[in-house]
Amino acid sequence: MNLKKTRLHILHKTENLGTQAKSGVSLHCHTEHSREMLEFVPHYAAKIPVVKHFWHRERKKYIAREGKDINFSTGFWSPPLTAQEVYDYEQKQINEAGLDALVSLSDHDSIAANIKVNEQTENSKAPISLEWTVPFEYGFFHVGVHNLPTDRAEELSQTLLEYTFNKENHTTEKLNEVFALLNSTPEILVVLNHPLWDIEIVGKEKHRILLKNFIKEHGRWIHAFEINGFRSWSENKAVLEMAESLNYPTVTGGDRHGCRPNTVINLTNSKTFDEFADEVRSGKPTEIVLMPEYKQPLQSRQLQSFSEILRHYPEFPEGRKKWFDRVHFDVGDGHGLRPLSVHWVYGGPLWLQWAVWTLGVMGSPKMRPFFALARPKKDRVPKNIAHTEFEIPSTEDFTPTLSSDPIS
Repeated sequence: MNLKKTRLHILHKTENLGTQAKSGVSLHCHTEHSREMLEFVPHYAAKIPVVKHFWHRERKKYIAREGKDINFSTGFWSPPLTAQEVYDYEQKQINEAGLDALVSLSDHDSIAANIKVNEQTENSKAPISLEWTVPFEYGFFHVGVHNLPTDRAEELSQTLLEYTFNKENHTTEKLNEVFALLNSTPEILVVLNHPLWDIEIVGKEKHRILLKNFIKEHGRWIHAFEINGFRSWSENKAVLEMAESLNYPTVTGGDRHGCRPNTVINLTNSKTFDEFADEVRSGKPTEIVLMPEYKQPLQSRQLQSFSEILRHYPEFPEGRKKWFDRVHFDVGDGHGLRPLSVHWVYGGPLWLQWAVWTLGVMGSPKMRPFFALARPKKDRVPKNIAHTEFEIPSTEDFTPTLSSDPIS
């Protein structure tokens, strides 16, 4: 292994990590307070076998009836678990590994979960954070903003959201101003989440151009790149190589939305999140652990997460029990965004109920051997990281406007 900015550990079975560090850090967790976009639905519905037939049919019927296509841009869904439940799962996994836990929940454009957890847990162990949506040119990026000061958290989060949702603010100067504000507070950690993921669905090449432009213009404000628990090994390997080339440390982000704890964590000797943020911002090499679950086929893990998101939870409070309680959509009846359960008693048309059932079956751990057989060789997690060579790319495409060092 030829990495200098990141020390990578791959666990193939559960281990006691207490001899290697004092604390485990879990970043990028989503709770019921996270508003997840629905704009991806047409893209993926058109790719799933069987489902795509019914999807195309229903879409044509809707267009014929309404004279327009279905608008998913205003709808959203939310993960099933409460803030405290997610925190408890993350804390338990880290404690069972022999470590003290630092857990940073980061819902989309919301700090509500963190404030709720801080009612019972000290802020130094459970910082106030969010995953900030940053519009940029023809797309957007997700930026993890971790550890907002408690006395300014509401004010700072509002400043971030004003940039996101006010198109008049979408200028280079304004974004640099907001980034500078975050960087002026030494305990805040700014992470570029899943940088190589074409989350905007603009195409791999266009996304890479967008990423290069973003790093050229705003890279000096970013403290670390993210190794994401729900991205493939080949993609995460490429992020490690890019980070090494640009002299950035990496941190983990599990990106969990279901009921399983994050599959990636950081190791540190820091006792508080302030100390961890300082460690990363100073540019010291970081320690990353891929937990045993990460080596399982990504598609299988993704489908398991989907099945958890779409599961019926009879023990939940009213309004959260069924998956269609947790999906809000504007059907154009003049009432705006409302849960789909207002319109559906049994979960929508029969074909959709069957599709949800099918996803549940495919997401069963019993199906993992089939996904393992189909997994590309490049996405198989190495058995021995010491023998893995990383191909460090040239920085020519990013210079001269990109600083050689992340800002501290």
